[in-house]
Amino acid sequence: MVETRKVQVTGGSTYTVSIPKEWATENDVSAGSVVEFYPEGDSLFLAPANGEERTEGTLDVTDLEGEELTRAVTTMYVSGFDIISLQSSRITTGQRKTIREATQSLVGLEVLEETRDEVVIRDLLDSAELSIHTAVRRMRLISLSMLSDAVDALAELDEEMARDVIQRDDDVDRLWMVVSRIFRSTLRTPKAAEELGVTREVCFDYQSAARQLERIADHATKIAHLTLEFEQPLPQEVVEALTKLREESHSIIDDGMNALFTEDSTEATELANDARESVQGIDKRARDVDELLQELDPARAQLLGLIVDSVSRSADYGGNIAETALQKAAPSP
Repeated sequence: MVETRKVQVTGGSTYTVSIPKEWATENDVSAGSVVEFYPEGDSLFLAPANGEERTEGTLDVTDLEGEELTRAVTTMYVSGFDIISLQSSRITTGQRKTIREATQSLVGLEVLEETRDEVVIRDLLDSAELSIHTAVRRMRLISLSMLSDAVDALAELDEEMARDVIQRDDDVDRLWMVVSRIFRSTLRTPKAAEELGVTREVCFDYQSAARQLERIADHATKIAHLTLEFEQPLPQEVVEALTKLREESHSIIDDGMNALFTEDSTEATELANDARESVQGIDKRARDVDELLQELDPARAQLLGLIVDSVSRSADYGGNIAETALQKAAPSP
């Protein structure tokens, strides 16, 4: 419910405004309490000063095992809890193993304490060491290299390279979780955004782009898995067509990310529009490859059709990043 207050002047030069009593009571704010103000454009956010208080969360894991337990730990992490207490009347050996594996798959988490009925996990991540900007940049580098290597592995039928691409997907997933965690923290408190040095709107743009990069990495992984099913080399004309399709998709993603990161709104708009226009040509390029596949046996043609689709979808995700960059570059209302 929106409440309004009239601004008053005290002492001839100090502006004052009262705060709602109900809000103050709910947040333990009383006479003598310290509050923090965070200016953001034409808005001013007020929050209680909580110092370095860390957020703690407790979860009953009695009925959770395997993938379900892993998802629960991941959800608590992404939700922003600094200390996670997993409790049960007796935590089994299997649960402990799953918890350790889940902890190792998330950046910054470490098991702090273990007892018969509790495992306490703590986040040690310093936002100054890995900002949302840095995390998205790493995701860009890894996902694009995965896409390039996946197609190269197919062209050369290099199983070792294909398996390496598959393994790197875990790195992208870990960074995606970091980005999601940081983004959610900025939604809870303006202090988080101030510490990052970026606005919440920019955090949203980074999170949106990171989601597209995570999907690109997934498609690169899919290509790598499909590569392992081929036993005979591909026709050279098919390899060349796929490589060209990959190069154009790579360029679109690159332009979209460059547009997102540049502070020059004019340059960002030009790069983003170029990327979006280039997406239109991907469909034609993909159809050209599909025509070449008609000359192959049905089984190989089907597998390659899935690969063409993954490369094309990666270009579409690059177009989505470019759209986000356009929104970021647009004048503020």
